[in-house]
Amino acid sequence: MNASTLLRSLLFLAVTAAALPVPHPASAQLTRADTAAALLAVAEDFENGGADDVAEALYRHIVERFPGTAAAETARARLELVTGRQSRAGGEVELKVWSALYGLWQGVAIPLAMDVDDPEPYGLGLLVGGPAGFLAGRALARSRPRSLGQARAITWGGTWGAIQGWGWARALDFGSDEYAYNGRRYGEDESTQAAVASMIVGGAAGIAGGLVLARREITPGTATSAMLASLWGTWFGFSTAYLADVEGDGLTAAAMIAGNVGLAFGSQAGRIPISRGRARLISVGGLIGAFGGLGLNLLVQPDDDKTVMAIVLASSIAGLVAGAAGTRDDRGETDPSEDLEAAASMPAPGSLLNWSDGDWAFSTPLPTPLLEPSLQSEGHGGLVWKVPLLKVRF
Repeated sequence: MNASTLLRSLLFLAVTAAALPVPHPASAQLTRADTAAALLAVAEDFENGGADDVAEALYRHIVERFPGTAAAETARARLELVTGRQSRAGGEVELKVWSALYGLWQGVAIPLAMDVDDPEPYGLGLLVGGPAGFLAGRALARSRPRSLGQARAITWGGTWGAIQGWGWARALDFGSDEYAYNGRRYGEDESTQAAVASMIVGGAAGIAGGLVLARREITPGTATSAMLASLWGTWFGFSTAYLADVEGDGLTAAAMIAGNVGLAFGSQAGRIPISRGRARLISVGGLIGAFGGLGLNLLVQPDDDKTVMAIVLASSIAGLVAGAAGTRDDRGETDPSEDLEAAASMPAPGSLLNWSDGDWAFSTPLPTPLLEPSLQSEGHGGLVWKVPLLKVRF
């Protein structure tokens, strides 16, 4: 919880305590529906004030603590709107940042593909590319609300398309010519201009494909899984082809093909489903395994290059498997719109200290109005406010 959220929550507690009316006999008629309605009004006030994080916590609290009430149904609908708005905000930031960087790249790539030698076009490209890319990303984000997953499909589509353009330009020898010296023919001279042009075309095709895919809802977990799986597929394709004695352009082609297979496989992760956090943790496990394999090679110092490659490949696979096994029950960092039903069923914080399924968590305690029979019998109305400090859920 950030400082702003904590400050708003403490302010909420202070205002609530100061606004408590003097108890009277009519307070005895307070029901669960009344309590939920009162909390709903407070949550809506926070939402209208722009404090979506506090409003979200209160909406979840109402849904979990007061099921079956009209306020709970309203809170569920409001929760969907709040989390959807937060997700769209994340998608807008994703598009703006990536588009600005992509514009800078285009500012250099276009004159490079045209084989320009003078520095002025490159300077102009750097000067104009960034702002133009940012404005294009902002216009794209405002043209239609897109979640973080949808935005990631567009941005990674452009990035992956550029990678594929470069890879296939190398694999298929775009723009290469054989050259001769003293009557003898030598290998092909690869063209940088052709490779960069292929990256530009591939990036544009990838953006177009991402826009088509983004017409339907894509969870952040699925988008992240597709991105990471494409990178791991590229590595597996390259390393496996190397161990199989594939050389030259064949290595690049194998890496590109396997990367596309990984992309297709990762895009199906939404059927599991998988969260964005878990996808990252699994990938981190693979990285730890790969670097562990490099460390083992430094210790053992094998003589054969293929042995070195085999050790790194095996250790990276082992790391991915370990990461997947170790995060089976870990939802990780999920986007608010990724799973609304699961989010609403999560134990509401409500208490200062919360325990659920072996995990401890701190939160802001939410005061709850309750009827106290002992006070009611004494003629004090029976309405009290309780601030929970500990909540245990089995």
